[in-house]
Amino acid sequence: MAGTKAASRTNETSEPPVRGRILGAAFSAFMERGYEGASTLDIATRARVSKRELYTHFANKQAMLIACIAERAQRMRLTLALPPATNQAALVATLNEFGSAILREVSDPKVLAVYRLAIAESDRAPEIAQSLDKFGREANRAALVKFLTDAQANGLIGPGDSTTMAAQFVALIWGDLLVRLLLRVANSPKPAEINRRVQAATEILLAHYPAGVAEPQAS
Repeated sequence: MAGTKAASRTNETSEPPVRGRILGAAFSAFMERGYEGASTLDIATRARVSKRELYTHFANKQAMLIACIAERAQRMRLTLALPPATNQAALVATLNEFGSAILREVSDPKVLAVYRLAIAESDRAPEIAQSLDKFGREANRAALVKFLTDAQANGLIGPGDSTTMAAQFVALIWGDLLVRLLLRVANSPKPAEINRRVQAATEILLAHYPAGVAEPQAS
């Protein structure tokens, strides 16, 4: 009896919940057939559920797509409450950690697959790209902007628009790598390359906005 109960618990824990199975099946179908080409019947078959059960979890195919994007965008979504830097060393360390996480997570093959889906379906289903931007990029960008604004208030970085600074930092860490990854003409960066890119981006950003420089007075 005890062995039977233990086996039952093992099966329960090893079998993904129904909603998770549906999302996994939907993601696979979207990747293979595109948003328009993936049918709810195919998704239900892959998830081993009836269409009726599928619709108890998701109102329609668009809802499944949005949930898939939101779930995978979490890989790009870092800790949004970045701790305020209290000194220059903390500022550099947080920028390096943030930049490294961006490169590492976005370079993940599953995240890149979501980007490719958004690009491929941008005309027929623009909501894919909108969801990807909302759940991933915008959240990270807002956190970085706030962090840089706080660093300015603490006198750790020079005057300038923090939104522009954030955009410049992200552009510096990527260069043309993201485009090359999406085109499958480059491999995901190794830790050494990630460190090199992020350290260089941090140095350039802080050199461009040095601490202790007074904001120009309007004439």
